Amino acid sequence: MASPRGLKAIPRAVWALGFVSLFMDASSELIHSLLPVFMVSALGASITSVGAVEGIAEATALITRIFSGTLSDYFGRRKLLTALGYALAACSKPLFPLAHTVGMVLLARFADRVGKGIRGAPRDALIGEIAPPGMRGACFGLRQAMDTVGAFIGPLLAMLLMAMLAENMRQVLWLAVIPAVISVIILVFGVREPEKPPGAAARSPLRLRDIPAVGGAFWRLAALGALLTLARSSEAFLVLRGQSIGLTPAAVPLVMVVMNVVYAAAAYPAGVVSDRLGRRGLLLFGAGFLMAAELTLGVAGGMPLLMLGVCLWGLHLGFTQGVLAAMVADITPARLRGTAYGVFNFVCGVAILVSSVAAGALWDGFGPRAAFLAGAMAAGVAGLSLWRMLR
Repeated sequence: MASPRGLKAIPRAVWALGFVSLFMDASSELIHSLLPVFMVSALGASITSVGAVEGIAEATALITRIFSGTLSDYFGRRKLLTALGYALAACSKPLFPLAHTVGMVLLARFADRVGKGIRGAPRDALIGEIAPPGMRGACFGLRQAMDTVGAFIGPLLAMLLMAMLAENMRQVLWLAVIPAVISVIILVFGVREPEKPPGAAARSPLRLRDIPAVGGAFWRLAALGALLTLARSSEAFLVLRGQSIGLTPAAVPLVMVVMNVVYAAAAYPAGVVSDRLGRRGLLLFGAGFLMAAELTLGVAGGMPLLMLGVCLWGLHLGFTQGVLAAMVADITPARLRGTAYGVFNFVCGVAILVSSVAAGALWDGFGPRAAFLAGAMAAGVAGLSLWRMLR
């Protein structure tokens, strides 16, 4: 029988996980779009302090991802760790408006990033188990698209609420708690763990020597993911590029809104196409979009080229992030899938830290053009490596 196609064929639990991501990302991005300004203006923090808080937070999330994925493999229960991660992130939200010192903001960011690290790998492994094998790209693409919808709703809400509440940042930060709580409620009541088949063997304790069992194809995919990520620095550089071109502080969040709109629009169709025509070709297109984005942003001198570069950046993310997640599920054994996602996320996370530090150093030393042109060269190398894999 022909398998059903389209959005109606996607399992209900995947839709629920998509809405979980949407509400949590709306809450997080609402806070993150205001947090640097809040720390500097309300708490008197220096820019160095802001950078230190962000660096510690991201490092924490990286380390946590490996352990959470491995634990989900060991216990054979994905939902529990996923719910724990989202609940911890939701509990961290009230700490932001309550903060009166940089140390309390660091605590809040630490808890938030630990929650993100805990939930990421088990959630992706859960989707890999729920999704029909012929629709994994569509399922991961839908979840990624809904996550990205939340990512552009958050900054829009921040701008709207700041206008409505006379720029009272603490009140706006308090309102970010609401979507975070909704996210946890949807996860608890809307997602069920897939039932194990009768007679399924109990899971054995995970050992270090089991890790190579994920296979050589996984390690090649992880290397490719890291190479693509090295070519793509943090999205904070998109905001800085907009500011360098002349956007006002109030208008700068529009850069992230535009990027995430394109990202959300591209993620699900790219996933569907990857199910039907194969995934590697989509990654090749994604590398091309990234190289074009970096080149465009490097030479941009006004709004038209800036927005073109931002749109190309969003297309790159839409064509690669959900597809890479589906490929991990395709090539790893089910019992090690959580570990595989943890390792994959960790490798790509280290790469984004390295690329962001390098881009910052190039920016400070030679200007924004050098930073983006170096990224374009790295994207070209990634595309060439992928082309060789296709051959």
